[in-house]
Amino acid sequence: FLLMVARWLGLRQPWFQPAMIGSALAMVFGVGWHILAMAAQSLRRGILNQHVLLEFGAFAGLIGGGLGLLRPDRFPAADFFAVAIFVTAYHILSGYASILVRARASEAVRHLLDLRPATARLVRPDGTETELPIERVQVGDRIRVLPGESLPVDGVVVEGHSAVDESWVTGEPIPVEKAIGDQVIGGSINKTGTLVVETTRVGEDSFLARVARHIEEARAMKPGVLQLVDGVLRFYVPAVLLIGASAFLGWTVGPWLMADRPDLTRAVFAMLAVFVMGYPCALGMATPLAMIRGGGEAARRGILMRGGEAFQVLKDVRMVVFDKTGTLTKGQPEVTDIIPGFRLQVPRRLEAQNAEAATVLQWAAAAEQHSEHPLAQAIVEAARERGLEVPAVDRFEALPGRGVRAEVEGRTLLVGSLRWLAEEGVETVDLSGQTAALEAKGKTVVGVAADGELVGLIGIADAIKPDASEAVRRLREEGLEPILLTGDNERTARATADALGIERVIARVMPWEKAEVIRRLQVDGTRVAMVGDGINDGPALVQADVGIAIGAGTDIAIESADVVLVGERLTAVVDAYQIGRSSYRKTVQNLALAFVFNGIGVPLAATGLLHPVWAMVAMVASVSAVLLNSFGGRLVPRRRLR
Repeated sequence: FLLMVARWLGLRQPWFQPAMIGSALAMVFGVGWHILAMAAQSLRRGILNQHVLLEFGAFAGLIGGGLGLLRPDRFPAADFFAVAIFVTAYHILSGYASILVRARASEAVRHLLDLRPATARLVRPDGTETELPIERVQVGDRIRVLPGESLPVDGVVVEGHSAVDESWVTGEPIPVEKAIGDQVIGGSINKTGTLVVETTRVGEDSFLARVARHIEEARAMKPGVLQLVDGVLRFYVPAVLLIGASAFLGWTVGPWLMADRPDLTRAVFAMLAVFVMGYPCALGMATPLAMIRGGGEAARRGILMRGGEAFQVLKDVRMVVFDKTGTLTKGQPEVTDIIPGFRLQVPRRLEAQNAEAATVLQWAAAAEQHSEHPLAQAIVEAARERGLEVPAVDRFEALPGRGVRAEVEGRTLLVGSLRWLAEEGVETVDLSGQTAALEAKGKTVVGVAADGELVGLIGIADAIKPDASEAVRRLREEGLEPILLTGDNERTARATADALGIERVIARVMPWEKAEVIRRLQVDGTRVAMVGDGINDGPALVQADVGIAIGAGTDIAIESADVVLVGERLTAVVDAYQIGRSSYRKTVQNLALAFVFNGIGVPLAATGLLHPVWAMVAMVASVSAVLLNSFGGRLVPRRRLR
């Protein structure tokens, strides 16, 4: 390039021409030998691709340069050799740029794998410990994890208590308290206490390895638009070769047929310019980079695009169907309301705290502490979270379908359904208005009676996830319709939908009917996304145009989905839509840029009016424009990625 600039500036040295010849031969047969080998292999298989077209251009440049050595008055040898050098060099540089972008997109995979320590501290049955490579850890092994260390395996806490940083999974910076029986995920960081974890998953079955594998699978897949480009290239390269040959014949045979003198110089210029201008680097190499970058961008935000097709389909989605339990809600009952009764007498020890609600909860927890019912466990957990002391129970009786009867501190406590309390002679009419209000919100109402008097009500519901309302709001801002699909009754489903701002509710749907509901929504051609986490969501996720699984859900849901949200952040559904749409838009822009450059440049080159060097400059400009568009800016504005 410097030699060409010096020549254009009028600086000439005797060694310029030998240097150009040596550089051209070294580039084509030395540095670019692998391209020549790939082109030869393609020709043997009857395939005409960009490697073949490149070599046609490079050899045309070498032949033109050779003619220039023989006839310097008609053929500028330096220009032809320069084209051979530039075409080969830019092919190599473009491939290198493609590798850089792919490597950048793979940073998420490397970062994930780096989260896992290389060794683990194995606790033997006799209590002794030994350090061993992570590859040798087996399911059932117990691993000790000290404060500040990364958890090497997925498992269950069997000893100790600690706060664990799971931000790589959830995106939340606040550590999660872990105690005996809690699940932990490899790659998380143990913050405060020492834990002993019993291994449940190792190697390729670990959550971290599966996430990394999904990223790699997504990078290997091509969406329909890129398959279309591959199909176009199969016809494009032969067409360019045909146009180049036609241009050569047009400037040699054409004038001869018209009794004019053939213009061999312009014929060679035209053919070479067509080969250079028609080089499909922008189409075949740079165009997919927008989607590769999009996959990497999504992965850094805990969104795994498991297939390239998701990019293409996400932009057309108009409905987003949410499962309720475990998706929009936390999937476990929580105490949401405590309403003291009019006849409640607060124990003297709690009078100073003005704790009517605390008294109701304390008595209910005391009665329920030996029950295994999920509602009972929610009540006991609520009392513990509030720091209430739960009195010992003297006598306990569980009545399935009704509630529990217990003797606590000399009182007879009944905790259960209001219908059962009424059967036991407890007057419930005093709080009938409050009961109706709670039930209207889809909550389960538990009555608490002491010595035959109704002392309060406890409202229990599957609590809505903190960011569910924001996710629904942002979907509406994007012009998408959120839909709630659940097996719950209409009243409970409607209460959840009203709290979130969802207008359309499809309730009382059995698990095996969910896929059919999705199919009915698609009947008019509407693109539908399904968001779920449970085993019964698997068929619906497959039926949907885009299946989106919550990463903490079941393996079946995750394996059935096109998009996996690694954490519990529901707003990531909106982020996935925005990233997919933006990536696809950039891909279309790249295709438009490439076709405009080639569509204008190739016919212009065939006229012989475009010097091969300027054709090279135009080709470089087209590829650079595509690369800059792929690299440049954010796929989604910063304010929209949360």
